[in-house]
Amino acid sequence: MEASTLLSHYLQNIALACDRAPALDLACGTGRNGLFLLASGIPVVFADRDSQSLEHIKQHLAAQACERQRELARPWQVDLEIPDTRPLDAETFGAILVFRYLHRPLLAGIKEAVIPGGLVIYETFTVEQAKIGRPRNPDFLLRLGELRECFREWDILHYFEGIEHDPVSGQPRAIAQVVAEKPVA
Repeated sequence: MEASTLLSHYLQNIALACDRAPALDLACGTGRNGLFLLASGIPVVFADRDSQSLEHIKQHLAAQACERQRELARPWQVDLEIPDTRPLDAETFGAILVFRYLHRPLLAGIKEAVIPGGLVIYETFTVEQAKIGRPRNPDFLLRLGELRECFREWDILHYFEGIEHDPVSGQPRAIAQVVAEKPVA
């Protein structure tokens, strides 16, 4: 599966932000987006609660990555949804990538963990997705305008909310996307 086109479009911005701190591929799954950044020489922390997903990434790196890329990669097994925990508190990142994942209690921690001048690249489903297909649980669906509102005090470099066709399956999906830069001061 290919990485999000948002990453290739904003690759220079991400590389600049990650010159001071690594990128975080949050709830990374098989790591498609983080692996794309890694192939561009950007350090990446792959975070997921599923040890099999992280093992898949390690196997991919062992088989296909150069030594430098393996040095720039760090797996982090973490359950981001344990109540009353703040797993991002002790961490800082130049960029945080979040795709197809929503855990609202984590949003404040994501914003705090990004360094000034760093980026958040976020894409997930909106409530309109329930009319099209899965997921349907409103806990996993953004309300209309919610993502833009969450980053209203940041510099919005890109925003999209609506129906688009999945580049792989061709199926329609209701999503919101934001590329936001944290203000420096």
